[in-house]
Amino acid sequence: MTAIFSKVSTPAINVSRAYTMNASVAPHPRNHTPKTGMKFAVIKAISPFVRFRLNMFIKTWKLFAAKILNFGCNKLSLSLMSKYTLVIHGGAGTILKEDMSGELEAAYLKGLAHALNTGFALLEKGAPALDGVKAAVMSLEDNILFNAGKGSVFAKDGSQEMDASIMDGKTLMAGSISAVRNIRNPVELAYAVMTQSPHVMLNGQGAYDFAMLHGIKTAPDDYFFSQFRYDQWKQMQVSGKTALDHNVVIKDKKFGTVGAVALDVNGNIAAATSTGGMTNKQYGRVGDSSIIGAGTYANNKTCAISCTGHGEPFIRAVAAYDVSCLMEYEGLSLHEAMNLVVNEKLLQMDGEGGMVGVDAQGNAAMIFNSAGMYRGFRSSDGMSEVAIYK
Repeated sequence: MTAIFSKVSTPAINVSRAYTMNASVAPHPRNHTPKTGMKFAVIKAISPFVRFRLNMFIKTWKLFAAKILNFGCNKLSLSLMSKYTLVIHGGAGTILKEDMSGELEAAYLKGLAHALNTGFALLEKGAPALDGVKAAVMSLEDNILFNAGKGSVFAKDGSQEMDASIMDGKTLMAGSISAVRNIRNPVELAYAVMTQSPHVMLNGQGAYDFAMLHGIKTAPDDYFFSQFRYDQWKQMQVSGKTALDHNVVIKDKKFGTVGAVALDVNGNIAAATSTGGMTNKQYGRVGDSSIIGAGTYANNKTCAISCTGHGEPFIRAVAAYDVSCLMEYEGLSLHEAMNLVVNEKLLQMDGEGGMVGVDAQGNAAMIFNSAGMYRGFRSSDGMSEVAIYK
């Protein structure tokens, strides 16, 4: 378009210069108009019309060229944008198709798809990965089917105590909360700890007090009550044991911890995890979901990881961080590192569960060693999947 502007603008400049230069030339003393005088006479006679048309022509082409240039820049900007990806999970455990009705299966798939689309819509608009994972996790926390937020399981004393964490791969900043009650969206509180306090983790009453200071939404006990969660709890009370909510076999009742990882258009990654813990858990138990490096980790150099399953082995294995280490120091790919941790290291420790991950190039992985894992991913290259079973 630069060439167009130069060709168009040159005549206008020449006309102006011709008019200016020849305006000072006096008429020839004889009854004869020299060449320069003829030029002046013609230009003087038609210059208002010519100048008007040329100006209109130039303005039209400038507008047209600006639109073309803007379109080209937008296309170039899009082509230079990083691939963006969102991966989610809704928990792993003994999730069997024979124990799932068609109606309930459809409800799970719908819940996963809604959370995936909610977070991905933000990434499409250029939002940070942190916003994408937080939105996806909050969607799952609001769904009673999943063991987080509204759908949290009962502890031994009949309460719902929740854990959550979130981490920014760009800055390595993180926030987490554990053993909190009556917080509507625990991941939102974890985000507030990261962004509005000098701390990484807050626990119990202290975390609740912090939530009150920063306007985090709460809900009464009735909001977190569900009959099938109660039935799970009563069943486990008989044995006095704890269990992953998926592994409490009540027909057509399967539930899950939740998490999300994402890579945004600017090449930054993030991870978030939220859970109600284990059914009939005791003594203020805290699982891996609120522990940075165990259940959640993000680093722009390598990957973002969110874990789900039996938390104690994940804590001892420092599972999420181990994936990042294997990638950074051993040169393993995301899939290779996750497979080694989930299907070798954790299995040696009787660690049942899985994890989802995304690397700095936008590659996604969803790996688990249990019978099933509620999961899904979507990326800007058009790839997407929502699944439950192996």
